[in-house]
Amino acid sequence: MFKILKYLLLLIIVVIVGGWVYYSYQISAPVSAEQEIVTFTIESGQGVRQISNHLFDRGLIRSTFWFEVYVWQKNLERNFLTGVYDLASGSSIREIVAKLTTPGESEQAITVPEGWNNKEIAAYLQQSGLVKQEDFLNLISRDLSGYVSQYAFLADKPTSVDLEGYLFPDTYRVYKNATANEIVKKMLDNFGQKLTPDLLEEISRREKKIFEIITLASIIEKEVQTPDDMKLIADIFYKRLNASIALQADSTINYLTGKGLTQSTAEDLKIDSPYNTYKYRGLPPGPIANPGLNAITAAIYPTSNQYYYFLTTPEGQVIYSKTYDEHVSNKRKYLD
Repeated sequence: MFKILKYLLLLIIVVIVGGWVYYSYQISAPVSAEQEIVTFTIESGQGVRQISNHLFDRGLIRSTFWFEVYVWQKNLERNFLTGVYDLASGSSIREIVAKLTTPGESEQAITVPEGWNNKEIAAYLQQSGLVKQEDFLNLISRDLSGYVSQYAFLADKPTSVDLEGYLFPDTYRVYKNATANEIVKKMLDNFGQKLTPDLLEEISRREKKIFEIITLASIIEKEVQTPDDMKLIADIFYKRLNASIALQADSTINYLTGKGLTQSTAEDLKIDSPYNTYKYRGLPPGPIANPGLNAITAAIYPTSNQYYYFLTTPEGQVIYSKTYDEHVSNKRKYLD
């Protein structure tokens, strides 16, 4: 009888140990040796069963049973967080659960429109619950040597200006616990990808600096809306720059005042600032916004035309003029 009890006890131990080993294998072994990134979303209200089925359908786990057993064993049923995740196909159940239940591991989409300046981006990021406005602005305006050494397109940027113009407008997916530096690097990486070798070659051929192109593109972005108008405006600005005629861009006045006027007030035009392109000739000290690809391309490939003046109506229509007298007449007609 003693031998039977001993063998029975040994059998029970073997079963328990074997079961634990098998369980450990199920939650620790990846479903695949590949490391392909799969976008996975947890919607509001989804429970463990729905999440496990979705993971199985996406090929991220081999068993919904062992996934659910692990979740219940760890008492994590209520810890799953809604959001968008990047999951590696070679992850284990243990790793997947950790990512889906850890605050900050989920992602959210942020959209930065063309023409926003850095202050607007910083305010938006704070409103989105990501980073403090002050922290973001401090990061992109103080010691930028680290960014300059990492990104070649910043090499000709004067040290006196911040990263205005280089934070490329786009839709980004960022972790909810992302730092200001991580967000900035995403935007600079994107800028570097958009500024293709062909564009860089044309900038060099025109004997321009990237900084000059981005500064002009930022003004173009704030002046007109369509790609065709942007290219026409670019040529007008180049002609005025070459002839030492003030740009007289109301967008630069708006940058100083925070207004969005299509025609600056007489009082605003008196502001003594190098960004006042009515008062000072040439380009302003730096970009006034972060331009999109259409505006950047326009500054690189302007469309030749005979105009020297233009205005934009409150409805967004662009009116071109060849002479100053014609321009004044159009201002009375469309803006007064």
